[in-house]
Amino acid sequence: MRASFRLGRIAGVPVGVNWSVLVIFALIAWGLSANQFPRAYPGESVAAYVLAGLAAAVVFFLGLLAHEVSHAIVAKRNGLAVEGITLWLFGGVAELKGEAKNPGAELRISGVGPLVSLVIGLFFGAIAVLLALAGEDGLLLGAMAWLAGINVLLAVFNVLPAAPLDGGRLLRAAVWKATGDRTKASVVAARAGWVLGALLIGLGLWQFLAGVGFGGLWLALIGWFLIGAAGMEERQARLGSALRGIRVADVMTPQPQTASGQMTVADFVDHYLFAYRHSALPLTEDGRPVGLVTLDRVRGIPADRRPDTTLAEVSCRTDELVLASPDEQLNDLLPRLSECADGRALVVTEGHLVGIVSPSDISRAVQRGSMRDDLARH
Repeated sequence: MRASFRLGRIAGVPVGVNWSVLVIFALIAWGLSANQFPRAYPGESVAAYVLAGLAAAVVFFLGLLAHEVSHAIVAKRNGLAVEGITLWLFGGVAELKGEAKNPGAELRISGVGPLVSLVIGLFFGAIAVLLALAGEDGLLLGAMAWLAGINVLLAVFNVLPAAPLDGGRLLRAAVWKATGDRTKASVVAARAGWVLGALLIGLGLWQFLAGVGFGGLWLALIGWFLIGAAGMEERQARLGSALRGIRVADVMTPQPQTASGQMTVADFVDHYLFAYRHSALPLTEDGRPVGLVTLDRVRGIPADRRPDTTLAEVSCRTDELVLASPDEQLNDLLPRLSECADGRALVVTEGHLVGIVSPSDISRAVQRGSMRDDLARH
């Protein structure tokens, strides 16, 4: 999930917000100020209800942010890099680079988020109790009680044993510890996520058809998201297993043909296109990669512009290149490769180009890795 805009950094981690968070923020603020608060605490002004609803929604999202920041901090303490935190429609996500090294690290990283949400809920619950004892029975008490309930509910929901929830990570840590097989643990957690998602969809549709309201559709939407995310996690787990132990050097095409960025597109099409068997061409200067041209980029240039357009003008920029070292694990390269529009990585040694990794190279590696795993099981 990509951030639409950045808020800054917390504990050295970039924090962003996706535009979709505005949808749930507006729904929460409107639901509180237009429905829940007026029904529970009549007689207040419209401005008071709006202010209370907006304030509660803001504090709720600050709690979500604290939940994700706690994941990020513990992940960094356990040796994982954190690329960023993004708040979006279904809450938040801390983008971790790599996997936990052992079940204990998985347990600590996953468990701290729900624990923080629980502590926040108990904190606001204690304030609500104190306000009630002091005789307060207005909007302030209502806001504190709502924040207490929603944060406790968030903690409970997140510890449900189903991926991609934190509880799914905890389940994975437990199965990993019991079996010693991280892939099997990931598959178990992902399938539990699929089951939970299906149950939520069924429950949500039943509520909607029974006339409970649009809350049932929201529940079904969450279930649909869980099924999709769980399926993706299972595929990633199996892919990671197939590629475990494979280095970039094992799959790359060594010493690929290169070209100068000053070559025109017309010259490339007329003299190199049919002689070159790959669909991507690295551009180099003194052996160092400075760009990458794909056939799709070349195809997008009209024929009348090709004689006056250089390959450098249509290539991806140097700062967009995905560079890898020959000894890097292929599993570590994949997340960066998936973010690259051209889907290729250039392999370098001391800054000089020595190879290229393409999607077809990855596919062959997956096939061989899967065959290796099948033979090992039999």
